Amino acid sequence: MDLAKQPIHDLQERLRRNEISPLDIVNDVLEHIEAQEETLNAYIDVFAEEARRRAVELEDVPPDERGLLFGIPIAVKDNIVVKGFDTTCGSRILLGFKSPYNATVIERLLQHHGIVLGKTNLDEFAMGSSGEYSFFGPTRNPHNPDFVPGGSSSGSAAAVASGEAVAALGSDTGGSVRLPAAYTHTVGFKPTYGRLSRYGLVAFASSLDQIGFLTRDVLDAALLFEALGGHDPLDSTSLNLPAPRVTEVFPPDWERQRFTLGVPVEYLETEGLDPEIRLHFQRYLEQLEREGFRLREIHLPHSRYAVQVYYLVATAEASSNLARYDGVRYGFRAEGYADLDEMYRKTRSEGFGPEVKRRILLGTFALSSGYHEEYYNRALRVRRLIQKDFQQAFETVDLIVTPTAPTFPPRLGEKRRDPLAMYLLDIFTVSANLAGIPAISVPGGFGGPHRLPFGLQFMAPAFEDARVFQIARWFERFVYPGR
Repeated sequence: MDLAKQPIHDLQERLRRNEISPLDIVNDVLEHIEAQEETLNAYIDVFAEEARRRAVELEDVPPDERGLLFGIPIAVKDNIVVKGFDTTCGSRILLGFKSPYNATVIERLLQHHGIVLGKTNLDEFAMGSSGEYSFFGPTRNPHNPDFVPGGSSSGSAAAVASGEAVAALGSDTGGSVRLPAAYTHTVGFKPTYGRLSRYGLVAFASSLDQIGFLTRDVLDAALLFEALGGHDPLDSTSLNLPAPRVTEVFPPDWERQRFTLGVPVEYLETEGLDPEIRLHFQRYLEQLEREGFRLREIHLPHSRYAVQVYYLVATAEASSNLARYDGVRYGFRAEGYADLDEMYRKTRSEGFGPEVKRRILLGTFALSSGYHEEYYNRALRVRRLIQKDFQQAFETVDLIVTPTAPTFPPRLGEKRRDPLAMYLLDIFTVSANLAGIPAISVPGGFGGPHRLPFGLQFMAPAFEDARVFQIARWFERFVYPGR
């Protein structure tokens, strides 16, 4: 039946016509998991029986009371808490921790009659760009298991791409939804900072973190945003703005809309941009121009500092946020210690993996006495300049379009020995987080010597999330409908 690889909106139509049941969808997805999971390692935990039980219960919901996600099995990145189930963040240090509450996005998912399918694998504490830094082992790319799926929402992206989930929740601190979307031929959406509640998202870098979606198409992402977005009093950073309805995002005449698209000169001058990705990108720009979209070269002069700024701000916030994992209150605790100080040292040394330790050390150094002004405060000032660059650009263009990543997916292990090369995979995505603006990655096709996926990224001004849905939906329907 292969229901698992159909988008949410198509499944909903079939559910409305009583052609299928929620249990049919769940069973089909679980068959995909059973067939592929040993290779892909997309999940840390699959809630098979719970998902089947909820699917059966949902059949009693009257048709006129069904929520927006009725009967849809959705995977959840394992840094988003689900009541009564383990939340590990892909780390040894949180082994055994069961959440006593649901994240707001989970509460809303359940209110809309969705089904939580399981917890997906991720780079430890969402710190990584490849999906290789999990305590539970690396996730592999469904298009070629010798290559990475991108990170840190690696399991969520691999699950959607392979049919191991219809859709998935992820988190995006510097591109962690959009990069794996580009590398797995899926859609990855990050909303404006504050438009999707972060309550129940385990903190990495609080001023950058945002829950996002990995879906089969853009319409599904807009549907998830309508269902899960909006103000949340439990999140102090939540904006008092409702999420737009899908019917508002795509009114009857939405296809007639033509935007002015900004093309950042600095992005195309980036050293390391794969020539084939550059060529595909230029061809897509030409096609968009032929279809009536206006192109304009723009300058984002401080974007050249975005990676440096990101890895100072993010690591500084991480060093503070991760101080709570000490072996006292929850999770892993080391054995064989003489006193409290030694217990702290052993627990954190044994509980955290190498990438998390590296970032804690970087962040602690950036915040340390004598270096705080030189590194962290200077990074914050440059961050404001990056934000100003985007504000000025959006005075003359409606959206900005770029490649999502500078390269095709690397092989497993290829970048692990060179952290800087790994960090540069995020060079086109981190700016949206620093600026707090909405961004989406859509599939651009396949290329390179191994015919692997790449993506295009669209960014819009803050609060104009509907605009990125519109251009991305237009692109996937009329420019690259290759699904």
